[in-house]
Amino acid sequence: MHPPPKLLLLLLLLAVLLAASPHALAEPPPAAATCTPQERDALLAFKQGITISSDAAGLLASWREDDCCRWRGVRCSNRTGHVVALNLRGQGLAGEISPSLLSLPHLEHLDLSSNRLVGPAGSIPEFLASGFSGKPEISRPIRSAVFWGSAVFWPSSIPHHLSNLTMITTPYVHVPGAVVASFQSIVGDMPVVIKRQELEYKGVAILEILSIDFSCNYLTGKIPEEITSLGGLINLNLSWNQLNGGLPKKIGDMQMLESLDFSNNDISGEIPSSLSNLTYLSILDLSYNHLAGIIPSGVQLDTLYTEYPSIYNGNTGLYGPILHKSCSVNNNAPQRDHQQRSKKVSESTLFFYFGLGSGFVAGLWVVFCALLFKKAWRVAYFRFFDKVHDKAYVFIIVTWGRFARKR
Repeated sequence: MHPPPKLLLLLLLLAVLLAASPHALAEPPPAAATCTPQERDALLAFKQGITISSDAAGLLASWREDDCCRWRGVRCSNRTGHVVALNLRGQGLAGEISPSLLSLPHLEHLDLSSNRLVGPAGSIPEFLASGFSGKPEISRPIRSAVFWGSAVFWPSSIPHHLSNLTMITTPYVHVPGAVVASFQSIVGDMPVVIKRQELEYKGVAILEILSIDFSCNYLTGKIPEEITSLGGLINLNLSWNQLNGGLPKKIGDMQMLESLDFSNNDISGEIPSSLSNLTYLSILDLSYNHLAGIIPSGVQLDTLYTEYPSIYNGNTGLYGPILHKSCSVNNNAPQRDHQQRSKKVSESTLFFYFGLGSGFVAGLWVVFCALLFKKAWRVAYFRFFDKVHDKAYVFIIVTWGRFARKR
C-alpha cells in the first residue's frame, strides 16, 4: 500500500526545510570555561598584598566578579579555564608579591613591570621561578617573567632560581649583587624570535635561552663562564653595571649571538680571540671598560668596527691593526720609544755638526796651502783684496760725505 501523494509532498517539504536550517536542531554552543575557585582565591590573596595602587581606572576594582577570567589583566585558557597569563604592567602597584601565585600552576607569563612590587624582605621572590610546575601532561612551567621599569628596586642579589625561566628581562631595575652562574639549567618550551621570524622550540629540557638583559643595574662580580653554555642565546646585555674581572674565555662558543653589550663596566683583561667566531654578530659594544691587549681580527669584527668605530672607546690599553695603533711588550714602551727617538735625534745632530766643522777646516786648509805654496796665487789674492778694500773705502767716504751735506 503506497502512502498518499499529499503525505509524500509534506515529508519532502519538511526535509528541505531541515536541510536549509542545519542549526535549527543543533545543540547550543558550550559556554566559555570559567576559572577555578582555587585560582580565583589565589588572585584575591595577591590583591590583598597590594598596599598602594595609583591606577585611576581601578584595574583591581574589576577583581570582584565570580569569574576571574573576566578580570582585567588576567587571561585564561578558553578550553580549561585555567589562568595562563597575568599582565599588570605599569599599573602603579606597590606592595609585596604574595606566594599565593603558586596556586596558579598553569601560569605561563607573568608581567609585573613598571610597578613597586617586592618580595619578602625586599628581595626577588624565589618562588616566581621555581614553583610553577603543574602537571607535565597539561601544563608548562612559567616561561617568561618580566620585571621591568625604572621604579623598581630590589636590595638583594639575583636568586639562582631565576635560572628556571626561559626568558628574563630586567632592564632599568636596580638589582645589586652578582650574576648567577646557573643559567644553563633553564628548561621548558620557549618562543624564538630571529630577525622577526618567530619559531618555537619544543621540549622539556632545553638549554637555549634567547635573551638576557640585566642592563642598568648594580650587578657586581665576574661574568660567569657558565653563561657561555647558552649556545642558543641571541641577545646578551649586561651594560651599565659594576661587573669586573675578564670576559669569558669561551665566549666564541655562543655562536648564535647577534647582539653583545658589555659597555660601561669595570671589565679588564684581554678580549678573547674566540670573539672572532661570532659570525652572526651585528651589534657589539665593549666601550668604557678597562680592556687591554690586542683586538682579535676577523671579518665580522672588522666590519663592525668599520660601521661603529666607537665599540672599543674608553679602553686605552687596546691596540691592533684595526685601530692603526701598535704597542710594545710592556707598559714602559712609550717611554722607551721616546728615548730611542731622542737618541736618534742626538746622533743626527752630532753628525751634522761634525761634518760642518770638518768641511770648514778642510776648506780653510786648502785655501791656506794654496796661498802658502803658490806665489802667483798669493800675489793675485792680495791684489784682489787691496782692490776690494780700496773700493769699499771710497764708497764709504763718498756716501758719508753726501749724507753730511744733506744734514
